[in-house]
Amino acid sequence: MTAQTPSHLPVMYAQTLDGLRVRRDGRYLDGTFGRGGHAAGVLERLGPTGRLLLMDKDPEAIAEAERRFGGDPRVAIRQGSFAALAEWEETAAGLDGVLFDLGVSSPQLDEARRGFSFRQDGPLDMRMDPGSGECAAEWLARASEREIADVLWKFGEERMSRRIARAIVARRGERPLTSTGELAELVAGVVGRGDGDRHPATRTFQAIRIHVNRELEDVERGLAAAHARLRPGGRLVVISFHSLEDRLVKQFIARHAKAPPANRRLPEVRAFVPTLKIVGDAIRADASELAANPRARSAVLRVAEKLEAAA
Repeated sequence: MTAQTPSHLPVMYAQTLDGLRVRRDGRYLDGTFGRGGHAAGVLERLGPTGRLLLMDKDPEAIAEAERRFGGDPRVAIRQGSFAALAEWEETAAGLDGVLFDLGVSSPQLDEARRGFSFRQDGPLDMRMDPGSGECAAEWLARASEREIADVLWKFGEERMSRRIARAIVARRGERPLTSTGELAELVAGVVGRGDGDRHPATRTFQAIRIHVNRELEDVERGLAAAHARLRPGGRLVVISFHSLEDRLVKQFIARHAKAPPANRRLPEVRAFVPTLKIVGDAIRADASELAANPRARSAVLRVAEKLEAAA
């Protein structure tokens, strides 16, 4: 495998591949190719009859997938959200493993022109697919104060959401917000600099990014699609980077693995039949990985296995 810089290291590489339990003749889907660290690991374990399907919203990630793996006959590549994986004909035969590495990738954060980072000034975009949908600047220019506040609270858990929204609306009345630096400075002026390591605009940027890319909706749809396409014994492996994502993943797996609490006031309609099995506890990066790759500090990995269909 090609050597990678720490910023491009795939998070929890070994644990992810262990979770997928790659078989030489299996069929796997990486729904978040990024720069291909996990995908390369899967390919190393596949034999000549194995198959790896690669997806990503980001056209730059897809270009990298084509460059690195486009000539491999075991690989198929498609640009788009993993939310629509079941619409891809390649998945119709069933899958032995599905991987989602959620959130924004390191290369996206490292490129100021993509507009994801408040640490570098760039256009206020934040779209994972720059050719589709409304960018962050366009949304901030038209959304109501209440809508902005609701997004910051719901997706960023920002306690000062209303004050920040009010400041954004007041600012755009003077001139539009068009750069990440302008937004970060405005938020810092409302929230205060603080003494911690976390930038005061962290929650605001997270919330706007999640909203612009419909990330949580995609996670819900993608989990359902993966569940539908997994073969019995197939593994679902998901890496989350904040509590909102991880909560959705944890609840989805539990809903299909554990019987709901009984309610004595309601008649029992049918017996619960689990369709997933939880594989181990949630996994976090160890100290050695955190030292080499600080991005892994908030990562949580969960694994579930598809069960045989009920008779």
